[in-house]
Amino acid sequence: MLKEGVRIKQKGSIGRVYHSGDEKRARPWMGNLMAFLYDPIMTRSMFPKKFEASYEKHLEFLRSQLSGFHGADVLELATGSGNLAEVLPPDNRYFGIDVSEGLLRLARRKLEKARIESFELYTCPAEDLPFVAGIFDVAVCNLSLNFFSSLEKVLAEVKRVLKPGGNFICSVPVPERNRRGTSFHGDLRSEGQLSEIFKSHGLSFSAYELKNGALLYFKATREA
Repeated sequence: MLKEGVRIKQKGSIGRVYHSGDEKRARPWMGNLMAFLYDPIMTRSMFPKKFEASYEKHLEFLRSQLSGFHGADVLELATGSGNLAEVLPPDNRYFGIDVSEGLLRLARRKLEKARIESFELYTCPAEDLPFVAGIFDVAVCNLSLNFFSSLEKVLAEVKRVLKPGGNFICSVPVPERNRRGTSFHGDLRSEGQLSEIFKSHGLSFSAYELKNGALLYFKATREA
């Protein structure tokens, strides 16, 4: 599953990714020691106050999109604390990457509790995935596209590791739905801008009709 030249140093059930001897590290949004605050911040502050959105509606959307996958290889970019474990059928194989080892430790416990059949967790940036090409049935990225240092590199990597016809399911705040004028970290792009960027990388773009505050939900498909 790992591409040539990648070396993994295991720390518990979390793999630190090295390319040609150098560890691929990026600065986490939340330090490892503060990772325990991630879920309370997301559910009590980010969703109701920043996104003006429903966390329950968000999870229900993900459940509706992933419930049909069984025995699939699922990749999540920016795993966070592992809340996808709440909605992913347990007979799938889950691969999660994040730059925060502290958050991945939380994700590990949720994946174990959910009895996900098989999972692997890695600390690495989304701009340089450690996996071989064409292996994932579906990729997911929630609320993090605006944080990546290079969206273009991320999309090139996602296209590379998806199987032909594989889907990339995303949610991200967009300026046109930000009714409160809330200040968000990172680079916010409109639906139109995202559509252009995705299509320029050989990924189709289709927005869902779901309305949930400042969040846009969409699917991109690697062309067969």
